[in-house]
Amino acid sequence: MLTLAWQTVKARTSGFVGAFVAILCGTALVAACGILMESGFRGGVPTERYAAADVVVTGDRTVRPPGGDVLAFEHAAEQPAVPAALVAKIAAVPGVKAAVPEWTFPAVVTGPAGQVFADRPSLGHNWESAVLAPFTLKAGRAPAADDEVVLDAGLAERAGVAPGGEVRIMTRQAPVTYRVSGVVAGGNRQAAVFFSDAEAKQLGRPDQVNAIGVLTTGDVAKSIEEALAADQVTVSTGADRSAAEFDDVSQTKAVLALIAGSFGGYAVLVAIFVVAGTLALTVEQRRREFALLRAVGATPRQIRKMIGAETLVVSAGAGVLGSLLGIAVSHGLRSAFAAIGVVPADFSLSISPIPLVAALLIGMGAARVAAWSAARRPSSIKPVEALGEAAVQRKDAGRIRLAVGWVLLAIGAGATTLPLFFRSQLGAAMSVMAALVLIIGLALVGPRVAGHATRLVAPALSRMSNAGYLAAANVLANSRRLAAAVTPLMLAIGFAVVNFYSQTTFTAAVQQETARSVTADQVITGVAGVPQEVAGAARRLPGVTATSLVRTQVITARKTGDSVEVNRGPANGLDPDAGAAVDLGVTAGSLKDLRPGTVALSSTYAYWENKKVGDTTELWFADGTPARLKVVALYEHDLAFGDQVLNAEDARAHTTAGMDTAVLVKGDAAGLVSRYPGLTVTGGVAAQDRGDERTQFLLNLVAVGVILGYVAISVSNTLVMSTAARRREFALLRLVGTDTRQVVRMMRTEALVTVGLAALLGTVVAALPLTLLAIGFTGVPLPTGPLWVYLAVLGAAAALGVVSIAVATRLSLRAKPIDAIGIRE
Repeated sequence: MLTLAWQTVKARTSGFVGAFVAILCGTALVAACGILMESGFRGGVPTERYAAADVVVTGDRTVRPPGGDVLAFEHAAEQPAVPAALVAKIAAVPGVKAAVPEWTFPAVVTGPAGQVFADRPSLGHNWESAVLAPFTLKAGRAPAADDEVVLDAGLAERAGVAPGGEVRIMTRQAPVTYRVSGVVAGGNRQAAVFFSDAEAKQLGRPDQVNAIGVLTTGDVAKSIEEALAADQVTVSTGADRSAAEFDDVSQTKAVLALIAGSFGGYAVLVAIFVVAGTLALTVEQRRREFALLRAVGATPRQIRKMIGAETLVVSAGAGVLGSLLGIAVSHGLRSAFAAIGVVPADFSLSISPIPLVAALLIGMGAARVAAWSAARRPSSIKPVEALGEAAVQRKDAGRIRLAVGWVLLAIGAGATTLPLFFRSQLGAAMSVMAALVLIIGLALVGPRVAGHATRLVAPALSRMSNAGYLAAANVLANSRRLAAAVTPLMLAIGFAVVNFYSQTTFTAAVQQETARSVTADQVITGVAGVPQEVAGAARRLPGVTATSLVRTQVITARKTGDSVEVNRGPANGLDPDAGAAVDLGVTAGSLKDLRPGTVALSSTYAYWENKKVGDTTELWFADGTPARLKVVALYEHDLAFGDQVLNAEDARAHTTAGMDTAVLVKGDAAGLVSRYPGLTVTGGVAAQDRGDERTQFLLNLVAVGVILGYVAISVSNTLVMSTAARRREFALLRLVGTDTRQVVRMMRTEALVTVGLAALLGTVVAALPLTLLAIGFTGVPLPTGPLWVYLAVLGAAAALGVVSIAVATRLSLRAKPIDAIGIRE
């Protein structure tokens, strides 16, 4: 059977090109996602501060709620601290030469005029930890007193100081003057300031360290893990040490695996959809051949086996090339993610044969599933009906297909109403899912819809010209072919428009609610954060009220049946007297009761969790520390403040920086800038950090862009293949008197009908969920966002459709009619 399949593929190369390209691109996309996922576990950047450490011990950032399965976990947003008592415990392990504690905290060098010497993250450490790099002195000596520091060479050069000079350094408090005792060779990613051990311990947390670097005389990582089995820590060696050192690398490794997993899932689904459509078109074009095989005695099983074997031959070659191409695609995606801030620019991918082989198998499996679907009809027709079935195209889809399509349309239409009831990120996501369901439903009922649409436009086309008359006759007689061309174009338009405008509308709703909720006159922000004491200093100014704002994240768990659903989401920390600077839309309780150990919940979250004021709720802070907090208030403005508002002291204590994100001021606090270099005072909510939302928006655009690129290839494939298959039809028209120009005009008219119908259906598919989303989130029926994006999507789809059909038509007309009429189908 494989020999026969190979001979068939060689004889019908042009017929299998479309399927080959679809499988090639799908496999490349899946391979790229696999490489990104593997890099989330094994990739990273070279370590700097821990280059000489054989083992690094840090807090465990994985949160696993009790009762959950192996997949029920989340990655903590902040690096958990490690008890200082573990230093002695590690030092006692045989083979450990030294266990070195490291305290890490923000340390920004400021100039005499208040300027900040920071072109990269600047962190303070204890001098004892310098041996872990090792940082070697280039000049001067180690800090011997609490008022002495050692700067790395780059920082010393920017500050213009040498050993014996003085600098002002702002940590978690107002700037303090220190004497520079020495200069060391520094790293590339971070600026380092070394304090005496006693001073660093006080500036950090005396009873907790950020990490413990271990110098060993052999391979003792397993022994250390066994010794610390009862402690919530992570033991890192090799490349994993960079994740312990750099917070952005640690976040990237966690986020990259999740992004690649979800993106890869979408890629596999789209690949199956595209490959199935392409193979179905290929099989449809060979219906006469299969009909003849059935008439001469071929069994349905033999037909299915032959189609499956042909697909195996094509998918094997396309899969191998696609897997190799996936390496280049993964580097392109990494560069795109780096450009929008999702991954560090110096993050290296980890490439092994595992994702390439997996992508090859997935690509071949998707092709096999698509072949099974495409082979059902040609293998099921009765031999007696075979030739008649082949001669005339079936005008309508099967009843089961139509029924499923109408049901999906009804479900999709119902799902579009969810944003009217759920004003949250979930509601916005449901709009996209509803649009996808509508698209799938329309794809299933496409022949019926296309048939009704062509009956409406055919009379107008017939009156236009001879070419219009021919185009009208063609679309009326071949509604299934028209539907096959319209569906991928509709998918591209609807998917692109819904994904873009759902994000812009949600962002606009967040901005509107933030503008209403933050009533502060001024917002104070800093380069590395705002020291805790600034809020108190602002409150001591006459006529000024202020509150700390700590942007953080929390992890929550919800029991759903036998499983546990774990989610990480944004939260904010506020002071109890924040009411003067913010308006959360409190519906129950009071923010004045927001003391340490308490929390305010959004009304929506409280409803789903069945919580009310006075109840206790469980969550995990940003560093993975579990907490049971008393609910003291419920509020409505969850788009601006998330589902949880914590006490600022609680939120601050569980962040690595230990500082405020901003201070919201009612009144005038501009005078604080001179006392705290590096701070910025701006008016209103313009200073609110929207970086995470912007990054998520750009990430979605990159993902959607890649998938749409694949869909565009499918559109071009479909249109070119369906047009090229009509060579004999074109030849017959030319032989009976139609000239080449009339055929071209006929196909141009058909292309315009195809593009117009796709634009109409794609717009309708997008308009319904977006209109209801806009009404639910912003109160107006129009989605927020620039109109040119919609016009650009329509223009790109139209150009793709018209050019694909025009090129295929021109190529099909190159042969002489008498020669083309004899070409076998």
